[in-house]
Amino acid sequence: MKKKLWIVRIIIILLFAFVLFFVTLPPINLHDPGFYAYLLMVFICYIVTSGINLFDGEKVINKVKRLPKNMLIMVVIVGGIFVLIILTNVICSPLFNAKSWAHRIEIKEDTSFTEDIGEVDFNKVPLLDKDSSQKLGDRVMGQMSELVSQYYVSDLYTQINYNNEIVRVTPIEYNGFIKWVNNMRHGTKGYIKVNSVTGASELVKLEKGMKYMPSAYLFKDLDRALRFRYPTLIFGKVSFEIDNEGHPYWVVPTIKYTGVGLKEEINGIVLMDPITGKTKRYGVDEVPTWVDQVYSAKLIIEQIDDWGMYNRGFLNSMFGQNGVVQTTEGYNYLIKDDDVYMYTGITSVSTDESNIGFVLTNLRTKETNFYQVPGAEEYSAMASAEGQVQQMKYVSSFPLLINLADRPTYLLSLKDNAGLVKMYAFVDVTDYQKVVVTDSTLGIEAAANNYLSNANLNNGSNASKMKVITIQKITSVVIDGNTYYYIMDEEEKQYKASIKVSNKLPFIGVGDRIEISYNRETALTDIVKIK
Repeated sequence: MKKKLWIVRIIIILLFAFVLFFVTLPPINLHDPGFYAYLLMVFICYIVTSGINLFDGEKVINKVKRLPKNMLIMVVIVGGIFVLIILTNVICSPLFNAKSWAHRIEIKEDTSFTEDIGEVDFNKVPLLDKDSSQKLGDRVMGQMSELVSQYYVSDLYTQINYNNEIVRVTPIEYNGFIKWVNNMRHGTKGYIKVNSVTGASELVKLEKGMKYMPSAYLFKDLDRALRFRYPTLIFGKVSFEIDNEGHPYWVVPTIKYTGVGLKEEINGIVLMDPITGKTKRYGVDEVPTWVDQVYSAKLIIEQIDDWGMYNRGFLNSMFGQNGVVQTTEGYNYLIKDDDVYMYTGITSVSTDESNIGFVLTNLRTKETNFYQVPGAEEYSAMASAEGQVQQMKYVSSFPLLINLADRPTYLLSLKDNAGLVKMYAFVDVTDYQKVVVTDSTLGIEAAANNYLSNANLNNGSNASKMKVITIQKITSVVIDGNTYYYIMDEEEKQYKASIKVSNKLPFIGVGDRIEISYNRETALTDIVKIK
């Protein structure tokens, strides 16, 4: 009889362990905290099935004395494991390994902003943030009446560089269990693609549907499919991307820890085809170049904070805090050399309203540069832009960092209550009082030219180009109370100059030769200085 009860207990424990694993999907890995939580639950099941109740009204200590010897041994072993984990993590913590924590990320500091970040190309600037992209994507989905009842649009909206187009992509998901049952044979129909520059959005339909999804169930659930194929791997935040042919993939970073759950690092990725379920694992040095987001922004910010906190030792981080810095709140993306970069500001731990510089990190390779450009932190720039149109109650997007006329400049979108972009704002990073807003209907190029003409950036001393022209035509007009002069030279090139540039403009006429300074030559070049 006792033997039969023992067999029943083993079957119950094994069944419980499998169901718990099936639901919670912990990695079978000694470095992951979730694995120990899983073992603890199985151990509790073992105690419960032993038929011993420690809390039936008698003193607990009396019950413990009656525990079988083998169970007492197991309790001691489990307790010893958790004590060992705590001791290991303390030894591996910044208290004893500050330099190791500071070097989680290698940051190049001998950099030049103007050399590394080229003059802005507005055809490659992601003007739409994630919120605006979501609204456009939902609008596209709403036009597909045959799909809305069965699917919904995921909120992932991964920022990628797709064949030199800056886009956000996100999959269509099953809209609940019943809809999954009805559609699991064919899968979800496709994905949404939103151009972050132009706002053009479309539903890309696939010949074969995507079956391995976060909204699927049983063994087609994305997390479960990955776990049963790679039971020992620790997975990071999953992103959705498309390759150069437009084929969708799940990009799944794999994680390694020091100790148990400490000092997270990416050691590779798993690519899963959501249509076929096929997977392939890559090391960090083998990742295909079309993949844009291997490292999450959250992880990069965490590692940068450790670099700023522990670079001069643990005690300094707690007491003297000499040279201790941290990232500012928020981040955004830049597209550079066919890769996606995350940038965020760096400020002192005193949390003032200024940056000492900012960092750029390649989210595929983790190459990171620090640029020492003192100036306003991002939320101060946002407040400055909103202050220009406070009567309209527009809300600013998180700023984009660009190189405009060889100066670090914040570019922001001002949106109304419906989330529509109404104005563009340019704010000088080093002096956030220099801010110019322009109606978005005029276009981003016109907004940039308006900023360069009116921000009075060092009275033109920052202009990168100079030339002498002979005036063939000159006309003055008044726009919004400001006088502008439109000039055509003998080569029929056109220029525009605000009266703020020079008080000599009213006295210049046809045939005069003048020396001008300007930043960017366009169809209508803005003059920033006249000599």
